[in-house]
Amino acid sequence: MDLRQINYFLALYEEGSATRAAQRMNVVQPALSMQIAKLERELEQKLFERTPKRMVPTAAGRTLHRLVTPIQRDLAAAMTHMANLSGTVSGDVSIGVLSSVTRSVIPGVLMAYSADYPDVRISIADGYSQTFIEWVNAGRLDVAVINRPARRLGLEMIPLLEEEMVLVGARGNAPPKIRSLGDVAALKLVLPSKRHGLRAELERHMAGLTVELEPQLEIDSTDSIADLVARSDWFTVLPSIAVHRQLLDGSLVGYSIGRSRITRHLVVIHQARHPLGPAAMLLVERLREALHETREALEPILIRSSDKKNKD
Repeated sequence: MDLRQINYFLALYEEGSATRAAQRMNVVQPALSMQIAKLERELEQKLFERTPKRMVPTAAGRTLHRLVTPIQRDLAAAMTHMANLSGTVSGDVSIGVLSSVTRSVIPGVLMAYSADYPDVRISIADGYSQTFIEWVNAGRLDVAVINRPARRLGLEMIPLLEEEMVLVGARGNAPPKIRSLGDVAALKLVLPSKRHGLRAELERHMAGLTVELEPQLEIDSTDSIADLVARSDWFTVLPSIAVHRQLLDGSLVGYSIGRSRITRHLVVIHQARHPLGPAAMLLVERLREALHETREALEPILIRSSDKKNKD
């Protein structure tokens, strides 16, 4: 069994059609079928059953898929590492990035990345988790950064960042003592709507409490929320990175929510049948580094419950 046979096998397994698998691998269909037959003889196992509509993996085929998929991932990682050493990276990357991330670290990441890898063409979509899941599944995006979903997606998922969601208010508009999310619910709130991934995260943490989050205003744009809060007596709950510029310049203040530490988990998703190439993996790593650096820069300026108690 060699690498070419593994790639042909994975293509047929994922496409379910010898014709489509051959097109994907840029070979004629008889050549692909011959390699699959050779692989079956070497392994002494039948890997596929032919049906009128598709090639269906046998139990042996499903086992082989589970065993060789990590090999494909490791090879992609090795290619990325070697490309990074040589500095020769090229190609196209289409990536979806949440709005709350796009406006925080993306400009700096893109400037540095493009300077280091000028032969890579990048297309970035700004939007929401559910849209990106659909687009990655449909092949419209190579990769996307989303809030970690509660359900299984059938996509490869790579952890990117865990960050705190904080109560945010304007400078000079300090909230009363906040011991839990229940206290937050009593404030004058503007939040993302229930179709937004950040709101879903908040609702998940509210489960089991006797109160509900009932904001007087719902706005899906985190930029608009931040602008409204900075100029009013309203409060919101957002990931600190989503408003990091305002927290750093002092126009907004972030408060920890008592004992109810709320976190959101950012993950990277892509199709298993399309492992990330060197250009995409390097971009993801640059994004990871920038997000972690931003989170660390914000940590000292967030007001913790103990800090506020000492000031009182």
